[in-house]
Amino acid sequence: MASTSLAAQDSRLHRVLRHLGHELRHVLPPTLFFLVGFNLIVFTQNLMLSEYLARSINFLVATTAALVVGKSVLVADKMPFLRRFDNAPLILPILFKTVVYWAFVFIARLIEAFIHHIVDSGRIGGFGTAMVEQFSWHRFLFIQIWILVLFLIYTTGAELNGLFGDGELARILFRHRSSDLKQTRRQRIRALVRLSRLTEAQPTSALRDPATPAHRELVGLIEQLAQDAGRRRGRVRG
Repeated sequence: MASTSLAAQDSRLHRVLRHLGHELRHVLPPTLFFLVGFNLIVFTQNLMLSEYLARSINFLVATTAALVVGKSVLVADKMPFLRRFDNAPLILPILFKTVVYWAFVFIARLIEAFIHHIVDSGRIGGFGTAMVEQFSWHRFLFIQIWILVLFLIYTTGAELNGLFGDGELARILFRHRSSDLKQTRRQRIRALVRLSRLTEAQPTSALRDPATPAHRELVGLIEQLAQDAGRRRGRVRG
């Protein structure tokens, strides 16, 4: 009984650790992206304001904002409606997810401001008055505008990465030579177009019969696609 109980605890611990690892991998890319983006904005703005001996948002605030954005993306991705336009032209899911992410961050930042109000004042009431009279709306809106721009860039990259296959966009940008990549893509597209036309023009019986030209053409196209895939895997390992 004791060994069974220990095995069950180990299994639960393993599931918890696996879940945490999955969540960390999910939240890490947007957090790092916005960490770099926000701190770059702060750095350039401070350079512009240095002539007037003034400083804007500090780097600690920018880093905290990046963490808020990362958590907001994690929460937003749990919502089923976020996949509403996944089958539409690519511009629609990019714009829709950008707006949804931006709205979640907007709400999260308001909640964060409310928590700061409670800590500073020691009471829940009066938050609306403090927002109107004391809250720095110029800084808040400045950050929200840049969050919208950064989310548009981030979502575009994420959607392209999902379209090409997970990790393929990074290989295209940093590992493959552009000339080889263009040639390979062009060959694959032509082969896929020929394959589509062949299956539309020929009946299934002709495609299955080894004695027909349609079957031989079908096999040749499949072999060509398999060779292209093998060359890509070879370049990745190399």
